[in-house]
Amino acid sequence: MIRVRKAAERGHFDHGWLDTYHTFSFGDYYDPEHLGFRSLRVMNDDRVQPGQGFGMHGHRDMEIVTYVLEGMLEHKDSLGNGSILRAGELQRMTAGTGVLHSEFNPSNREAVHLYQIWLLPQRKGLKPSYEELALGEAKQGRFRLVASPAGAEGGLTIHQDARLYLASLLPGQAVAHEIERGRAAWLQVLRGSVNVLGDGLAAGDGVAVTDENVVAVQATVPSEVLLFDLA
Repeated sequence: MIRVRKAAERGHFDHGWLDTYHTFSFGDYYDPEHLGFRSLRVMNDDRVQPGQGFGMHGHRDMEIVTYVLEGMLEHKDSLGNGSILRAGELQRMTAGTGVLHSEFNPSNREAVHLYQIWLLPQRKGLKPSYEELALGEAKQGRFRLVASPAGAEGGLTIHQDARLYLASLLPGQAVAHEIERGRAAWLQVLRGSVNVLGDGLAAGDGVAVTDENVVAVQATVPSEVLLFDLA
């Protein structure tokens, strides 16, 4: 069974410096029909204007994954980390017992386009930690594992029974992912347009996949998709 979440149906706020879409309830956006999907709690599609960003603020007991699609994002946190992520790079922050961080667009010309994702951790009170991952062309034409509980295949380590995959596809290219019994998948279209189990999806669309053995994706134009395999 699949349940499509169209891009235009998401929560949307344009604050001038920030243009953001919320797949699930977040902040001032509340939709009782979309509170999350299994351990996937937040998926925000953000565009931040040059020289703007999120000031230092705190989080607890959450696995936060950020993926930069376009532009640059400067990260600083109370753990002493400070770096600039560029397009095609990800970061993972375990908030655990508490961490402060800021995310800022250091460019004076270009907006930054990013996805920020929150997953519930398997348990509370984890030690805060941080790591980054640069992908390059490693996701072209296949599902590349980018985050998992064991940090397999050189990916990020997340403290939840979840696996995150990215794939970049040329027109006509197809990829498939098997779903084990009792698990489910969420597929988010980051760019382009694809067909998923008979449904046409465009950038910003998502789909929950339950009680299926496989999720198959075929691109109609150059596209990029993010897949969550969830307990």
